[in-house]
Amino acid sequence: MGQFKTEAFLVNPKKFSLARFKPDDRSARGPDRETDAATLAALTEQINLRQDILHAQGQHKVLLILQGMDASGKDGTVKHVFSACDPLGIRLASFKAPSAEELAHDYLWRIHAQVPKAGELVIFNRSHYEDVLIVRVHDWIDEAECQRRYQQINDFERMLSETGTTIIKCFLHISREEQKLRLQERLQTPTKHWKFNPRDLDERALWPRYMQAYQQALRATSTPEAPWYVVPADSKTNRNLLISRILLETMNRLPLAYPGKPAAWDALTIPD
Repeated sequence: MGQFKTEAFLVNPKKFSLARFKPDDRSARGPDRETDAATLAALTEQINLRQDILHAQGQHKVLLILQGMDASGKDGTVKHVFSACDPLGIRLASFKAPSAEELAHDYLWRIHAQVPKAGELVIFNRSHYEDVLIVRVHDWIDEAECQRRYQQINDFERMLSETGTTIIKCFLHISREEQKLRLQERLQTPTKHWKFNPRDLDERALWPRYMQAYQQALRATSTPEAPWYVVPADSKTNRNLLISRILLETMNRLPLAYPGKPAAWDALTIPD
């Protein structure tokens, strides 16, 4: 683990190829399960501490975006990476098919309403990237419109960054073979039936087009203000460890500190 570098999974738009990243990469893991469990526990405790200071200070904002194919582990990431976090100051926003009200506005309208406020850490389970992924795969928008949206998204994220939001974007990179196993498990396990959606099979049939759309979107929208990371996700443990490290390293770069005590409080006494 000493040689492990999260920078290896950062998307460089000038020379990005999704094929270079292997979904079954387990390099974030240690020598055994016990070590991995201890490492993840330590990371989640540190994330909780930084998030507590973030909330108390009330100045900075953090946005973690999780994107990936069905069954890539977005829900599982939230469950495990934030298992030690106090719910105070942390929020999950999940984006499904837009409602009639949302469709009546521009595609970023519902997204902007969910971005973090000062002192808040927000996790997006899916995001505005659906509007350059599923819509492009199904040809609901053409290439020219898709290119316009890339630029609009970059402008939107730069505005968020310039107004105090730290953005981390993670593509949960799962293989087609691993997705099949997880969908099959949902179909066969009574406690997981609720996760299965037959429409997921329709999207699975479009796998090559999705991989092309992801490669194009990640290349076009990985910026210094809002970088993309490709997270190998065939191993759930590898996924959780890598995202935990990326998040913690990013939060450690923020000037976080608990608010100091006002001098006037020195004269205060607590009455009996």
